[in-house]
Amino acid sequence: MREPLVARMREFGTTVFATMTRLAVETGSINLGQGFPDTDGPEAMLERAVEAIRGGLNQYPPGPGVPELRHAVSEHQKSCYGLDYDPDGEVLVTVGATEAIAAAVLALCEPGDEVIVFEPYYDSYAAAIALAGAVRVPVPLRVAAGRFTFDPAELAAAVGPRTRAILVNSPHNPTGTVFTREELASIAALCEEHDLIAVTDEVYEHLTFDGVEHVPLATFPGMRDRTVTISSAGKTFSVTGWKVGWVCAPHAVVAAVQAVKQFMTFTAGAPWQLAVAYGLRHEMEWVAAQRASLSAKRDRLADGLAAAGFDVLRPAGTYFIQADIRPLGFDDGLAFARRLPERAGVVAIPTQVFYDHAEYGARYVRFAFCKRDEVIDEAVDRLKRL
Repeated sequence: MREPLVARMREFGTTVFATMTRLAVETGSINLGQGFPDTDGPEAMLERAVEAIRGGLNQYPPGPGVPELRHAVSEHQKSCYGLDYDPDGEVLVTVGATEAIAAAVLALCEPGDEVIVFEPYYDSYAAAIALAGAVRVPVPLRVAAGRFTFDPAELAAAVGPRTRAILVNSPHNPTGTVFTREELASIAALCEEHDLIAVTDEVYEHLTFDGVEHVPLATFPGMRDRTVTISSAGKTFSVTGWKVGWVCAPHAVVAAVQAVKQFMTFTAGAPWQLAVAYGLRHEMEWVAAQRASLSAKRDRLADGLAAAGFDVLRPAGTYFIQADIRPLGFDDGLAFARRLPERAGVVAIPTQVFYDHAEYGARYVRFAFCKRDEVIDEAVDRLKRL
């Protein structure tokens, strides 16, 4: 029998998250690799899901998403960012942001089209681009003045005659950087100049710290009609297992994305959709408190990593801290992360696996701080033994 996996997907094996989580289980290590909280979201929102299940909402909901959630997303975009989206045609509910990104890339890119991504990038981006038969063009984020950023000249040079889209993730996983207005303006200018579509992954939109603001790319002049804005409930409300995401875009773009999405999953779970609608309308104070809690956890882990000997880049958003391993005498993050469970009983993610140019990220590993304080403290104690 010939190789069953199509050639364009052969570079994608088991995800690094599954590999490192398995290592955590096998070694009894503390898992600071995968970015999921170890506490639940707002109780009243969880109860809405239970009520929906017991109330019989257990069959297929409408393909575009239940009206309550589509309207709640529309209201959220208007109240938070001043963006107007028609809930009946410009909002599409998806099975998490991962499906939204894949459906958008599949809908908008022909084989051979180029998609610009900022590396390091979340691993599903590369897979979605490959599924579409498109070509990824990486633009590196490098450390300057204590944060990851890009060179606008490098970004401009990446645009070619086959460029179709720019995939933008801010707040950014895995670096924790939040793009500034100036950085976003440079992206918007390129999109306008070259007639490009922007696909924006904004799942950490409410998880920024120290007064840093998240600015949607769609708010820039001319960008509302050429941006596919994607977010989800998982990170905002600490319910990553619910897999409820959404797309906001012009009617024609949403219709294109839905044309693909309907043959992937058709629709997302109805009870979770109703609960998320409730959350968007009634639990944003909980989100604000969660943001403050995560800020404190970030500082707790950052200080602990520094005490353990790492050079630490304190993030402006997300769940993640980048730590430089060179002060500990290492320069290969992949080798370091593979040995860390046995050496210290802690799991981290090697940042280089999110790069096409692995050498740019070889000295960093990613730790997640969305954990209970006692878990963070125990992990730090173990790391200090290094």
